[in-house]
Amino acid sequence: MSGPAPTRSSRRAARGLLSVVIPCHNEQDVIETAHSRLVEVLPTTGMDFEIIYVDDGSRDATLERLERIAAREGRVTVIELSRNFGQQAAMSAGLAAARGDAIVITDADLQDPPEVIPEMVTAWRRGVDVAYGRRRRRDGETAFKLLTASLYHRLFARLIPYPMPVDTGDFKLVDRAVADAVVALPEKRRYLRSLVPWAGFRHEPVWYDRHPRAAGETKYSPWKLAKLAADAVVLSSDAPLRLTWVAAGLLAVTGGTAAAVATTATWFGPSQAGISLAAITAIVAFVAAVQTAAVAIVGEYVSRTYREVQGRPPWVIRRTIGPATESRTGSRAA
Repeated sequence: MSGPAPTRSSRRAARGLLSVVIPCHNEQDVIETAHSRLVEVLPTTGMDFEIIYVDDGSRDATLERLERIAAREGRVTVIELSRNFGQQAAMSAGLAAARGDAIVITDADLQDPPEVIPEMVTAWRRGVDVAYGRRRRRDGETAFKLLTASLYHRLFARLIPYPMPVDTGDFKLVDRAVADAVVALPEKRRYLRSLVPWAGFRHEPVWYDRHPRAAGETKYSPWKLAKLAADAVVLSSDAPLRLTWVAAGLLAVTGGTAAAVATTATWFGPSQAGISLAAITAIVAFVAAVQTAAVAIVGEYVSRTYREVQGRPPWVIRRTIGPATESRTGSRAA
């Protein structure tokens, strides 16, 4: 006869298994250093651990170096995606493969120091379901990037209809229950920074100083950052759609203004014709711009709806090396 099932508190008090998920794309210059620091830090958590590297279509020697790491260490799993599906898909693939009682998501570039992970585990043992890294400082970044990032995080938090932490990224620890809830969601295109808060549970920040990249170059150009920001908003909120009502109001006001200008020109005669023509031209241009913006917003939502309806998997796994050989979502290549 089996004994009673372990409670959440007893499970967290036990040694347990900690999974660390790391998406990688062209990180050959830093991956060995990142792994060395991880295996130095993780034993201090008091948990058994596994490390899951997800190679997201790297074109350099990242995959070869990951294969060497996996060959010499039995606690390492390498998931090779069939192409570059993007960071969010790579993190989701790793989260789906993780077997731990708690799962940490971090990057390979060491901007988020692994030495913070024991603090996250401590918070988790106290009953916190999501211990997210909150940046106290961001070293090595320009004033412009710091300003735009701060403004974006705060604007994004206002657009989301549930509590959303600011000054955070993807560096976090989530409990098994949170991971299961997020993995089970039907969305194909995902933005984990908003999906994890959406799931609820108990959240708590772990403050830290973000470091410059240890090696290599950022994979996010200004254009890619702008695209990620737009994707995040459209995937997480319908607030931009509501702005079309504002656009309708602006069109009504400007239409009335154009009519008033034309009427005034008629009253005052031909001497005002040039002025009224210029004013009406400016108003028409403004109306066209507002209409185009409204159509573009609707088009973004239609485009993402179309992609969801297609039903394609968010990632395709070419092969898996190591213990975590099963993924609960996504697709595996034949």
